[in-house]
Amino acid sequence: MKVIPIAAEAAACGDESGEVPKLDLPLTRRSLLGGTGVLIGTLAAGSPLALLAPSTVWAVELKTLSKAEGETLLQMGRVLFPHKKLPDAVYALLAKDLDADAGKSADTAKLMREGIASLNNGAGGSFVKAKPALRAAAVKSLEGQPFFSAVRGKCITSLYDNDMAYKVFGYPGSAWEKGGYITRGFQDLKWLPAPSAEASPKPYMG
Repeated sequence: MKVIPIAAEAAACGDESGEVPKLDLPLTRRSLLGGTGVLIGTLAAGSPLALLAPSTVWAVELKTLSKAEGETLLQMGRVLFPHKKLPDAVYALLAKDLDADAGKSADTAKLMREGIASLNNGAGGSFVKAKPALRAAAVKSLEGQPFFSAVRGKCITSLYDNDMAYKVFGYPGSAWEKGGYITRGFQDLKWLPAPSAEASPKPYMG
């Protein structure tokens, strides 16, 4: 069974169609044992990302935080920015990015661990296993605190600025380096009635 490791930066759209190239990055057992934890999941059969990837199994390696801490951050992201059609594979990027920040700063690592502990306490012991209403209440109780702000701010880039999310939402990605949207199908205006000659301004002759 092939497992697809999800990097912090997903593969970029590389052609004019805006399609994301398929990933073919086998994850070895040795690389799995190199970090502090690994988040693993599966993509729903027939989903946009399942059609994109050569395997429905995905994995995200953590270098500083534990698997349990990563899962808590993943689920907090779902509470803050809920999207039913976004798979856990996308929310796992949030955990990976926060883990990377924690690896660069002991203060950030402490902030993450203390915040996660607060989430678990607020959810009655386990934020991940708590019911949705209890999760929402636990997150709400931390609003305005540095941990809450750090996670919410990271969500913006981790969840929405990657090609996997683009694929799910149907966004073709950046177009300026490909000549702009006008050359990628957006010039097709056949659904609009042709304007009359009177409605068109005279050409500017200088």
